[in-house]
Amino acid sequence: MSITVEDVRAAADAIAGAVLRTPAIACPALSELCGAELVLKLENLQASGSFKARGALVRLLALTADECQAGVIAMSAGNHAQGVAWHARRLGIPATIVMPAVTPFTKVERTSALGARVVLHGESLSEAETHARDLAAASGLVFVHPYDDARIIAGQGTVGLELLGDHPDLDCLVVPVGGGGLIAGIAIAARALKPGIDIVGVQAAGCCPLARGAPPTQASPSLQTLAEGIAVKRPGTLTQPLVDSLVDDVVVVSEAQIERAVEVLVDRQKIVAEGAGAAGLAAVLADPARFAGRKVGLVVSGGNIDGRLMASVLMRGLVRAGRLARLRIEISDAPGALAKAATLIGASGGNIVEIYHQRLFQDVPVKLAEVDVVVEATDTAQLRAM
Repeated sequence: MSITVEDVRAAADAIAGAVLRTPAIACPALSELCGAELVLKLENLQASGSFKARGALVRLLALTADECQAGVIAMSAGNHAQGVAWHARRLGIPATIVMPAVTPFTKVERTSALGARVVLHGESLSEAETHARDLAAASGLVFVHPYDDARIIAGQGTVGLELLGDHPDLDCLVVPVGGGGLIAGIAIAARALKPGIDIVGVQAAGCCPLARGAPPTQASPSLQTLAEGIAVKRPGTLTQPLVDSLVDDVVVVSEAQIERAVEVLVDRQKIVAEGAGAAGLAAVLADPARFAGRKVGLVVSGGNIDGRLMASVLMRGLVRAGRLARLRIEISDAPGALAKAATLIGASGGNIVEIYHQRLFQDVPVKLAEVDVVVEATDTAQLRAM
């Protein structure tokens, strides 16, 4: 089935007023860090937390009256689930969502809160899809695919229409890639509006079936990635040909690079993104020479990250930056020794966050003790002084 920019424009008309036209903002702090002029398309600001609300609405609006009464079912790691649930509730359509058992709790909770019936099944999106299709066949529900659907692709393509409408002078687009619906739709729009623009997709190292220049890998059932939103085992039969023909390159980023990008977005730009949403920035940070001096549009595709996980990412970022460390100090097991150690840390400007005093469970002489002290510092130089 052929999908054109006219389909994307029709999708834009259909969702106007029901889906947020998200801002595409300049970000001087990140631009200085990367050596390129960056523009962030903030799909994390959607009511459902991601771009998925666009395609979901386009697909739901195409249902017949009988199909609306019967209801819909979808499989999702979270963002498609919330997009479908959000609009299904608004339109009065019953919705069931099958999610992998490893889906972050925050995405499960939010999907349920939006009125959808949530079924947890399997360890991967592929297993969830099989179960969802079985339930659809047994219950007469309409299956709403997260990416391999022409209307879904057209809906996601509205991101590209808006981004280039706001910033027609962009040299490059960098887009997270899971099943390929988002980048396929954006590429259809971008090639029509600016044929020569460079379009780069980004996949996570643990699951990159569309990667170029390296053997593609598929997710194992036990894959644990911060970017679960793009951990899709195989692209769609509609999306893969579009990505192959319209996208210039698909690069791979590591877990460490994705984690750093999530932390940098919060620290430098005060923007909360999930792992998949930060993948574009991860690619630019990993290869700044490729993007140097260019105006680059990054799609922050979603912001549905668990609060506990975000806290962990930020704390680990402090460790990498040398602003948080654990010191192991051997002291005599005598009155005043621990106070002396604390005084020395304070005199160096450090702040003690946690302290563990070990006499019994470390391999130290009986008249000594080991103290593990978690300290805050301004930088690594101050840590060395301590």
